[in-house]
Amino acid sequence: MLLPLLWMLCIAAVVALAASSVLRIPEGQVYALRRLGGHMRRVGPGTHFVLPLVERIARKIDLAGATLAVDGLERDGASLRATLYYQVLDVERADGLLDDLAGVLREHTRALVASADFPLAVDARARWTRQALNARLRERGVFVARVDLH
Repeated sequence: MLLPLLWMLCIAAVVALAASSVLRIPEGQVYALRRLGGHMRRVGPGTHFVLPLVERIARKIDLAGATLAVDGLERDGASLRATLYYQVLDVERADGLLDDLAGVLREHTRALVASADFPLAVDARARWTRQALNARLRERGVFVARVDLH
């Protein structure tokens, strides 16, 4: 009586372990998986097999793009607000930035607005800011698609 119940529990545990080892990653995302020893690997969209007790999801990286609002910008006594539309293009190169990407973008935007090279013409400010951000972040795998200054 006890032996069939024990077999059923073992089979259920194996089935549950096998089901939890399948990971489905949606299009436009990359997952960083961390193993027990600290080793990380990145897996792209699709179905992947993971070791459920050894690996865990450390970070979900969205490649579709994101928006960031930067408030508190001051220029010539006027208060400005920027909206940045950015995208992670290369996960490998952007890995060091991903933990604080929003902070880095805010810091660079504030530095650019306070810069002496900031254009006086209102229509050229957004284009110049976008180009300057891309020049600083291109090597890091991040692309700023659009900057709105208001």
